[in-house]
Amino acid sequence: MSESKTPTPTPAGDTYKGWVFKWTNYIKGYQRRWFVLSNGLLSYYRTQAEMGHTCRGTINLATATISVDDACNFVISNGGAQTYHLKASCEVERQRWITALELAKAKAARMQAESDDSGDDFSPSSPPTAPGQGGGSQNSEVQSALRTLGSKVEDLSTCNDLISKHGSALQRSLSELDSLRMTGEAGDKIRQVTERATLFRITSNAMINACRDFLALAQAHSRRWQKALQAERDQRVRLEETLEQLAKQHNHLERAFRGASQANATADNQSASGPGKGEASDDDDNEFFDAMEEAPEFITVPADPQFHKRSSSNVSGFNSEMCPDDQSLNEEPLAMNQESPSQELVPLRKRRTKISDKPNYSLNLWSIMKNCIGKELSKIPMPVNFNEPISMLQRLSEDLEYHELLDKGSKCQSSLEQMCYVAAFSVSSYSTTVYRTGKPFNPLLGETYELDRRRESGYRSLCEQVSHHPPAAAHHVISNRGWTLRQEITVASKFRGKYLSIMPLGTIHAIFEKGNNHYTWKKVTTTVHNIIVGKLWIDQSGEIDVVNHTTGDRCHLKFAPYSYFSRDVARKVTGVVTDKDGKAHYVLSGTWDEKMEFSRVMQSSRGENGSEGKQKTVYQTLKAKEVWKRNPLPEGAETMYYFTSLALTLNELEEGVAPTDSRRRPDQRLMEDGRWDEANSEKQRLEEKQRGVRREREREAASQRTSSQSEEGLSVDEDSLTDPSLKSAPHDSHKALWFERSEDPITGEQIHIYKGGYWEAKDRGSWEECPEIF
Repeated sequence: MSESKTPTPTPAGDTYKGWVFKWTNYIKGYQRRWFVLSNGLLSYYRTQAEMGHTCRGTINLATATISVDDACNFVISNGGAQTYHLKASCEVERQRWITALELAKAKAARMQAESDDSGDDFSPSSPPTAPGQGGGSQNSEVQSALRTLGSKVEDLSTCNDLISKHGSALQRSLSELDSLRMTGEAGDKIRQVTERATLFRITSNAMINACRDFLALAQAHSRRWQKALQAERDQRVRLEETLEQLAKQHNHLERAFRGASQANATADNQSASGPGKGEASDDDDNEFFDAMEEAPEFITVPADPQFHKRSSSNVSGFNSEMCPDDQSLNEEPLAMNQESPSQELVPLRKRRTKISDKPNYSLNLWSIMKNCIGKELSKIPMPVNFNEPISMLQRLSEDLEYHELLDKGSKCQSSLEQMCYVAAFSVSSYSTTVYRTGKPFNPLLGETYELDRRRESGYRSLCEQVSHHPPAAAHHVISNRGWTLRQEITVASKFRGKYLSIMPLGTIHAIFEKGNNHYTWKKVTTTVHNIIVGKLWIDQSGEIDVVNHTTGDRCHLKFAPYSYFSRDVARKVTGVVTDKDGKAHYVLSGTWDEKMEFSRVMQSSRGENGSEGKQKTVYQTLKAKEVWKRNPLPEGAETMYYFTSLALTLNELEEGVAPTDSRRRPDQRLMEDGRWDEANSEKQRLEEKQRGVRREREREAASQRTSSQSEEGLSVDEDSLTDPSLKSAPHDSHKALWFERSEDPITGEQIHIYKGGYWEAKDRGSWEECPEIF
């Protein structure tokens, strides 16, 4: 939009836009900027395209002063904090802006005063919404008309005030000129101007009186219209409720009639043990109010007409590529039971739904944490008061809370769509941490944990603590629904005084039998805030790259850190799924504590430069589909460490597990039972026992090195047996029992991979190889 085509000023409340020159500095001088006046706020941008994402500055006219320098220049200041020196292209353009700014300033000041006096947002221009209504389509036009009329009436009142104000000022100025008693031609001109001003004043007064009468009449009619509209809306609500009740009664009578007829027809053959076929088993609401799912639609930007022309084919094609729904997944266990009828006779184990409430123990946090600043927390003994009655191995197994995402992914026909489910699974593991501020128990070296849920969910999981310094846990999950999950996680943590940073190191692998797709990703950083003062809260931040090493597909997820000044929703996660060529196919969005959605990309285009000079991509997508939603917490979770339904069952005693299983750990069991003092004593005993075993292992390793050096003819000092450097050998001489160390063929990392044997040993009940760690 050029300067010559700037729109004529409109009343305050409507948007007024145009190019104005703004003073920047002595080097660049005045620079052309795009200014927008709307709702009492004056904002500016470098270009018109920036309006969608980057505002360079905003000033509130309610508290601003507007002054004129010369023919084209004017200044807007907000108490010294913000000052804009502006220059219009001509005097007429400058006057248009001054008029629009004064109208907006007067209206903004009046609205602010009314808001301060009344304390609510009710105004004649915005009638209240009737109970149970959200501003339906039936009266939207009436409401819009009322709002428009109310706005124009307010603008007219503002114009009256301004005319009265400026007219009085002009009259005073002319009177002062007249008092100078100038003679000659100048005096005649002044008297002529005074006469014209007097005529203008008389005409203005007449217009002001007419406007005042019109305002009073319009406001009175506006109140009547509002009352009439409210009465009509109330009556409509009552009619809808009556109609709903009649529909329910009709439905109930119809069903009762069908049931009675069917019962009479089969009265001779019906047994007394069960209800008749015609009896109602569902609630009326569930049967009567049944809504159809909306068809996919474009939501990001207006769709290109070519997609409208073939919208039906797009919808059917999109749905045909979608994974089977939950019903098809739920049918699989039934098929398994049909193959082995004997399993139908064995009922599923009923898992517990409650543990002992958390005791209220007081603890001086600073007395313990002040000596931990800058240190690795895994090397510092901590009381159980900081813990939750669950081990790190069990927390690792808790990642399987939403295993059904991998079940659905295993049935996808498209690897790109499968990537969406894998990405959602990588996000879902953080949903259990939003309220969980307790620290899990550090596992003892050689500690294991199994989670066998083949009959309920089709998978079984095994974890083992394979290293103590640095602490590392290996995890392997196999599912009979077509996927395998493995990972080795090392947790590094640093206490920074105000917050605690937890950095999980290691790669997670997900392998699907169908298509042989192999995915990898890493975890983001977890931060625990308000360690010393305030209420603890947890945040996740960082980026995740989920990579399909089979096809080259990639999903880049970004976890936005919490910011008090951000306008985005808290705990936001966004991501884009691209193929090996970098073309976007799906967009993911949501939060890591609630839900994730994904949308299919139809087109993408480059947008304008962002705040950091990077181009933003605009995606044209179909309607979003929910891919994951957090399960609600069980009743009373706040007194049970905010455990989920799965977490409540992880430490439940089971027969046949290995003697090194976390369920058998005595200090953890005592803490769960609420006996924290005994748990602290037992924890110290176990840690000292572990240190003794490690010292013995180091002495044996040093003795073996000494023997090998002696055989080679090297001199050995007796003091070398106690050399501290000998105690720092990586991973010392411990070897994991169920995992073996090898190089990962995908990432090239040295990791522990499950070598087998655990489940066979469990079937035999043979645990002779397990060490005695408890």
